[in-house]
Amino acid sequence: MAKVIVFTPDLLFGSGLIGALVASGHKAVMCSTPEAIEAEANGAEVLIVDLTDDAAGRSEAVRQLVADGPLDGVPTLGYFSHVEPESRDQALEAGIDMAVPRSRMHREPAALVESLLSDR
Repeated sequence: MAKVIVFTPDLLFGSGLIGALVASGHKAVMCSTPEAIEAEANGAEVLIVDLTDDAAGRSEAVRQLVADGPLDGVPTLGYFSHVEPESRDQALEAGIDMAVPRSRMHREPAALVESLLSDR
């Protein structure tokens, strides 16, 4: 299966995503900084990004990592709080491939990753 990087400062939610992805056969790692992502970038096939709170900052970091950086061409999946719909718009403008509400990410992380991989 795929190597997935989860970019989030939220250890609790991120750990849940990691567990669900690993249980579905993916290799998954959690990173909280762009530097940590760069260290894990080799072989990454999907980048999941937490768009809550500091959506603009993480979206911009992802744009730089994916556009010309070590994750060039890697599909990106963002999740946002339903009370922050502007985060979705900011993420899509920054080049995030798909943005979904946090509740959907919680329910179906493996299916969302597999959907991005099949769209390649």
